[in-house]
Amino acid sequence: MSNLLNNRVNTTATAVQVTAIKAAFQTITTNLPFLVGLTADERKSLTTIDVNNKAFTEDAINAAVNNPTLIPSYISVTNMKNDLTLFTQLDELSAMATQLFERIEDTKMLAGSEAYGAALSLYKAFGAAADAGVSGTDSIVDQLKKRFATSTGSTVTTPPVAPALP
Repeated sequence: MSNLLNNRVNTTATAVQVTAIKAAFQTITTNLPFLVGLTADERKSLTTIDVNNKAFTEDAINAAVNNPTLIPSYISVTNMKNDLTLFTQLDELSAMATQLFERIEDTKMLAGSEAYGAALSLYKAFGAAADAGVSGTDSIVDQLKKRFATSTGSTVTTPPVAPALP
């Protein structure tokens, strides 16, 4: 009998693949030793750069390079250039990482949904078997229905329905 559930993803990563991916992430981390972590307050307080601010920043750097005698001693144009270059480099890497992260999260969500949907179908099948008097299924249903107990201690007899997949 074929699987009645829509199963769009039916694979696993090998241990070798997982190890290689972890090593690749470590390589990325090793090659970006200057990455920092910000607190939530720091994130809120920082001015951010967008397309317009980036153009303004580039114009300011160009003006500073072309008018070095007007630059206050406490402003480092070299540091500004480095910061903008790093921003541009990380912007490209961030876009790639975001695309990868989204695909990982989407695949994880789909795989989890498929597994949970199949588990709900099994629960219903075991329930039908128990209702029909199939020996040994009452204990299976009792074990599985514990997962649907409410905070008041009562048990929801009908588990949630898994959402339909596109």
